[in-house]
Amino acid sequence: MDARAIIASLRRGEQPSETELSWFAQGVASGEVSDAQAGAFAMAVCLQGLDQTGRRALTLAMRDSGDVLHWDLPGPVMDKHSTGGVGDCVSLLLAPALAECGVYVPMISGRGLGHTGGTLDKMEAIPGLSTQISEQRLHKITAEVGCAIVGATGRIAPADKRLYAIRDVTATVESLDLITASILSKKLAASPEALVMDVKIGSGAFMKTLEEARALARSLVETANAAGCKTTALITDMNQPIASALGNGLEVAEVMQALTAGEPCPLIEITAALSGVLLVQAGLAKDEGEGSRLIREALLSGRVASRFGRMVAAQGGPADFASHWTRYLPVAPVIHEVTAPRAGYVAAMDGEALGLAVVHLGGGRMVEGDQVDPAVGLSDLVRLGQWVEAGETLACVHAARESAALEAEAALLEALSLAETAPAELPLIHERIG
Repeated sequence: MDARAIIASLRRGEQPSETELSWFAQGVASGEVSDAQAGAFAMAVCLQGLDQTGRRALTLAMRDSGDVLHWDLPGPVMDKHSTGGVGDCVSLLLAPALAECGVYVPMISGRGLGHTGGTLDKMEAIPGLSTQISEQRLHKITAEVGCAIVGATGRIAPADKRLYAIRDVTATVESLDLITASILSKKLAASPEALVMDVKIGSGAFMKTLEEARALARSLVETANAAGCKTTALITDMNQPIASALGNGLEVAEVMQALTAGEPCPLIEITAALSGVLLVQAGLAKDEGEGSRLIREALLSGRVASRFGRMVAAQGGPADFASHWTRYLPVAPVIHEVTAPRAGYVAAMDGEALGLAVVHLGGGRMVEGDQVDPAVGLSDLVRLGQWVEAGETLACVHAARESAALEAEAALLEALSLAETAPAELPLIHERIG
């Protein structure tokens, strides 16, 4: 086959065959397709688009460009994916909660992207814990603990790894077809029986409008189901962080507080809703309401904290993390309280600006290869609709230097809006698709 012919047909608006897309993905993975050809392909897809058949074919071709995992476990294997937000540490609760209810969760996750935090970066805030493990070790941990949160090896969807880097420098990241194939090629390589997609909407998400979120959710659901994986999407709110903290170590602390306090909070409610969908698919709940209740009960009972601790230990972290987590999480040398300049209701938050403030503190990457400081970030963040008096705490900045803390304070004050009237209450879950 000829890469040039495939690109030319795409440019004319013609749909490549499944055979052509499979060949092209293999060529991207092997290097037979050049960077220039991969970039031209991405641009042609971005401009002309793929139909549903082509989207499914590209997804499966990228999945099959590397290893596809296979499982022999005494229960269902399932997974979840989030499109990214701020203060989003749901995966750290969801994986052990599902495992506690009888579902196996080998979760292949990613690092921070832009203003959003990465699940792997959060996990690696725990001393000694490794997210880069072999497929053999992943199978062993999943079988023994019920869950693991790890990064993809170089053998998982290598076509996506190379194409993503090329998309990043060719202004083709926003293509719905390429986003869908990128997300699902990695997730389907883990061979889950069912998926739940957490599509974020709002100021802290990549998708700012309901229309954008619906389009992505439908694309993911339709493509995954066409590929043979039962998939549902929930469109969830990201107009404020889910947790009251942003930053890797600080979000792990929020997770542990949620798992040990025994009190409802937005983090638990969203985890229960997403997990409930999968319990129905697993045949472990008669409907999503019952599934959510079972997950909520497990989370509030403290049982999931113990399961999370077992996962941490199995991945190289402290054996007593679940009971002594405050000993192990990093602490920033500067903790700076930010106070309200006047009284008012917290009327709006610029979630993207908050996420970027954490990145500039060192809690994310400005360029690929940057080292991440797990101790920095924001904690004790106010919630939308909360009334604050002048001088009352809006958040605490955790920084490596006083100058960085002051810069983050200015960004935080710019990102928060105070008003004399309370804003309309937003739902945690906007829509269900699939």
